[in-house]
Amino acid sequence: METTLGLGSIRLILVCGDITEQETEAIVNAANPGLMGGGGVDGAIHRKGGPDILNECKIIRKRYPDGLPAGQAVITTGGALKAKKVIHTVGPVWHGGNDKEPQLLADAYKNSLKVAIENGIKTISFPSISTGAYGYPVEKASVVALNAVIGFLEKFDGIEEVRFILHSSHDLAIYEWALTGIIRKAG
Repeated sequence: METTLGLGSIRLILVCGDITEQETEAIVNAANPGLMGGGGVDGAIHRKGGPDILNECKIIRKRYPDGLPAGQAVITTGGALKAKKVIHTVGPVWHGGNDKEPQLLADAYKNSLKVAIENGIKTISFPSISTGAYGYPVEKASVVALNAVIGFLEKFDGIEEVRFILHSSHDLAIYEWALTGIIRKAG
């Protein structure tokens, strides 16, 4: 099951799947600040991508001795993944929504897209950032994510395809609901 929306010449795709299996030029890693792998999406990407990703993350960490701040994004090789590059971003931990979580989450998506454009990447796949271990409610995160990505794509050229790779059919349905609401509001 897949939902595709055309935004001019850009394709926005929502699909249930495995982020590590995407063949876009880059995938986004919902990383922890340490950039050393871990659980969830982060651990899966590091395991499947192999040691080259971790080695580049160790070099990047020297610039961020306290860890990559929430909302920021950096890029490494894709190692053994189908995607040639991994853009690592740190989403916010959910604290009820009154601790800048929506802004930090939007920044994670926008800064990932900015890094993609700076590196000539035209196709990119995102997971649902912060909705796993970080506890961000997917109903709220989906609206922030889609608004951030669509808003960015309306202002900047260079991206041809953005895929949201959702972990479950439940999350896919929520993202489809959020996208429908955004389209209605814009229309």
